Amino acid sequence: MAEDDNNPQIAGSQEGEQKEHGPQFGLQRIYLKDSSFESPRSPVVFQGQWAPKINFDIKTRSEKVADESYEVVLVLTAEAQQEEQTAFLVEVHQAGIFGVKDFADTQLEHLLATVCPNILFPYAREVIDALVTKGSFPALMLAPINFEALYVQQKQAMEQRQAGGNGNGAAAPSSESESNASE
Repeated sequence: MAEDDNNPQIAGSQEGEQKEHGPQFGLQRIYLKDSSFESPRSPVVFQGQWAPKINFDIKTRSEKVADESYEVVLVLTAEAQQEEQTAFLVEVHQAGIFGVKDFADTQLEHLLATVCPNILFPYAREVIDALVTKGSFPALMLAPINFEALYVQQKQAMEQRQAGGNGNGAAAPSSESESNASE
């Protein structure tokens, strides 16, 4: 058995296995980068019947911060309008640092635009809910978001713009995406 440990073929194949783990992805840190809450009509807004129209905006951006590390920022903005006036406006920038290694460019773009925001969303949703309730408004529990569908929509829109005759050829993929929703 001791002879097997010294066999160069076995030792070489073990080293090769250690080097070829394939793509690697890991969460290094999640943090709140920025948040704001405004209630410009307080205390008048509390005197009427509460039946707001909620406008919701989603943005993501990513940036390489070191070799194999990317910061992804999910920006969620919610505005409640009561009688065509802003009752409250809340914005949260939830961020994370993700270790990413050995992904092809298209896979990396997809990972940063879908998987990372999916990880960050529950944290951002919790912060929004806490800020809204601390502002003395009813809880605002946001529904889950399908970041995969948003990514596909963004890619299709980009392809349509390129096919629309801008004549520039292929544009570089954006590291920022945006979506709007109303409830």
